Amino acid sequence: MRPMLFTPLTLRGLSLRNRIVLSPMLTYAAERGQANDFHLMHLGRYAVGGTGLVFVESTKVDPRGCTTARDLGLWKDEFVAPLARIVAFLKAHGAATAIQLGHSGRKARNSLPWEGRAPRPDLPGVDHGEEWELVAPSAVPHAPGHPVPRALTRAEVHDLIEAWGKAAERADRAGFDAVEIHGAHGYLIHQFLSEHANRRNDEYGGSPGNRMRFALEVAERVRAAWPAEKPLFFRVSAVDEEGWRIGDSIALARALKARGVDVMDCSSGGMAARSITEPSRPLRYGYQVEYAAAIRDGAGIATMAVGLIIHADQAEAILRAGRADLVALGRELLHNPNWPVDAAEKLGVGGTGYTQIPPSYGYWLEKRAASDYGGRPSTWQAGIGADAAAAASARFAPPEGLR
Repeated sequence: MRPMLFTPLTLRGLSLRNRIVLSPMLTYAAERGQANDFHLMHLGRYAVGGTGLVFVESTKVDPRGCTTARDLGLWKDEFVAPLARIVAFLKAHGAATAIQLGHSGRKARNSLPWEGRAPRPDLPGVDHGEEWELVAPSAVPHAPGHPVPRALTRAEVHDLIEAWGKAAERADRAGFDAVEIHGAHGYLIHQFLSEHANRRNDEYGGSPGNRMRFALEVAERVRAAWPAEKPLFFRVSAVDEEGWRIGDSIALARALKARGVDVMDCSSGGMAARSITEPSRPLRYGYQVEYAAAIRDGAGIATMAVGLIIHADQAEAILRAGRADLVALGRELLHNPNWPVDAAEKLGVGGTGYTQIPPSYGYWLEKRAASDYGGRPSTWQAGIGADAAAAASARFAPPEGLR
């Protein structure tokens, strides 16, 4: 039986060569919002390594929304050409391409993670050294000691909805096959969704329906700008630390599906400075997969699972159990950009992996695999094992406060 991991998937007019996705991961390598050779190298190796869908990291629709001064941007036309160069390279090596569009809201204007990820009110604006103002749904800081953002006016909310639409149009001009709206991890759309961060008393605050309005209007504007044959993803924090629960995400997914969203990318957390992973809910293999399964079942929408998906048999089990339609890997692909080739061999379809990489690599790897030397690649580990696989697939009930 052919592994589902290597079964093509069609989303609208897009056909993916496999179900393996590079999760959007910030590299903080842009220069005034613009992509460069680092991004070509970084993303290109996943296409060459056989990944089916390669996501460009969170790319900002507004310079005020950059998490750091090194974020990618798509708020103006001059950013299109460098991204188009990357897209062309990825497609030339068989990968479909996607880009995540976001805005950090009150979590913007920080130092780089390896420099402490601290608020930096002294930083000039990313675009042209302008004043860098923090904006958010309400004047509520992310955490004690963090700067207080300015609450967006109604007119500015509408301007940002338009900014997402314009960025989607630029993404289409760059040749991307899919777009994802970043609505997770405590960033601007998630802030609007959250009763903790959103204290507005207009049509964008108060009731759950009002707090969802911004996300839904962004989705409507992006879907209107995005070609009908191209899929639209939405990343959600399925649960967070401040009261957003899986039922809220299912309701949001149903509403987004009605507005043309095709896939829910299911993560968690980010609304508070503390981690959502605690002793009662520790990190483990596939610790967020149950959210993808719950949203898939509850909203009748395709989902992408993410979060410590590391081994081939683990990824295959997730798909075969119907818990998600795609699996996204982040740090594991950083560790091994050729993970799809490795996974194909471990699932017993080694030739499948070799056909999805350039023949200048695949020919030699297949030749070695067909020889009688009797060894294994340096990355070899059969998988997480039957007992661990069963545990990773077991239904996980979040703590009472996160349901």
